[in-house]
Amino acid sequence: MIKRTLALAALVVCVGGMTALPVAQARAAESKAVEAKVDCELKYKLAGWSILYKHAEGSGEITCNNGQRASVKIKVVGGGLTAGKYRIDDGRGAISHVRSISDVFGDYAQASAEAGVVKSGTAQVLTKGTTSLALTGTGEGVNLGLSVGKFTISK
Repeated sequence: MIKRTLALAALVVCVGGMTALPVAQARAAESKAVEAKVDCELKYKLAGWSILYKHAEGSGEITCNNGQRASVKIKVVGGGLTAGKYRIDDGRGAISHVRSISDVFGDYAQASAEAGVVKSGTAQVLTKGTTSLALTGTGEGVNLGLSVGKFTISK
């Protein structure tokens, strides 16, 4: 009777150990998936003007390396010593330090220096908490000045 009880206990321990291993492996894989690095890319067009007050609007598409996508609206407002009218036709943005596409939406702090006549270009890095957005783009217009403001991405 004691031998049967010990054999049954050993069997239960072995079966329990065999089921615990796959569960532990699944939990480790799930934890790595949650911590996986997500990078997103923004392609956009933007047009605006400035005379002390800066205003621009546009649209774009965000794609992330985890398969998430979204069409977005972009709005830029701010102020400073600026004057001009411009258009960005081929804008691109690299968005980092996000866990999902929902972290991309919101207001980014912006400070910029612009100088362009006819062919115009931009390059700047914006932040929203720990999320970073590095923008580049080319277009046309006349713009000159220094400004601060916010760059908003919405659905």
